[in-house]
Amino acid sequence: MRIRIDHETRYAYDRAARFIVQVLRLTPRSTEGQQVRDWRIETDVDARIRRSEDAFGNIVHTLYTERPTNALMVRVTGEVATVDTGGVLKGFPERLSPLVFLRDTPLTHADPALRDLARQVGEGDDLTRLHRLMSLIHGEVAFMVGTTTADHTAADAWSQRQGVCQDHAQIFIACARRLGIPARYVSGHLHRTDGIIDQEAAHAWAEAYVEGLGWVGFDPANGVCPTEHYVRVACGLDALGATPIRGTSYGGVGERMTVALRVRHMQQTQQQQQRQGWS
Repeated sequence: MRIRIDHETRYAYDRAARFIVQVLRLTPRSTEGQQVRDWRIETDVDARIRRSEDAFGNIVHTLYTERPTNALMVRVTGEVATVDTGGVLKGFPERLSPLVFLRDTPLTHADPALRDLARQVGEGDDLTRLHRLMSLIHGEVAFMVGTTTADHTAADAWSQRQGVCQDHAQIFIACARRLGIPARYVSGHLHRTDGIIDQEAAHAWAEAYVEGLGWVGFDPANGVCPTEHYVRVACGLDALGATPIRGTSYGGVGERMTVALRVRHMQQTQQQQQRQGWS
């Protein structure tokens, strides 16, 4: 399918920031499961934008403002053609050994409660245990916006049995690593099948390394492996390594951020244009 993404982030300051640096992990790579047809990054201020690649193989843009500013807008727009690969990631340039993704991080540290959850998965081959783990998390952790923040750990979210997709993914990662299976965090976009195109934030899920298959995606927030409705953008050891936008400002006071995100099937876009008399 063809998925259209329009993602806009705005920053406003009560007092102008002298200098702003933003690291943008907003650009997807083409793989066997997705082909990036068109992708653009724009901003409304004088700025330098440099493209690079991090150790995880993510495309990274670093934005530097040129002068003091009271507001900053970063917009990405693009189109990605996707196919269903059964959740298996193929054609991604892996830079690191899977063993790197057994590394513990503060956000994915398994406390006694998470270690107990990992034990509940039981025996079996790795793929079977990972599906069982995904089902356990999906059934136990309610999706609830506003109950956690970006600073909440997997242990925090598990203890309260609620959170958002970031929390579901990090709980999965913590338990998979406890089982001795390399796992990593993935940020991206989800085309919703319920017709809702305006979303509050990007989506997140996990990938785990399975011998003989490679990296396989698991979305415990929805209880499924990624399909053609998913656009994969970035990965990392945890949410910090795959955050869409992360940076700092110097001299700015009273920073406020707003996000507008639309994820649409191209057929929806064309139908909307026809209704509005654009074609």
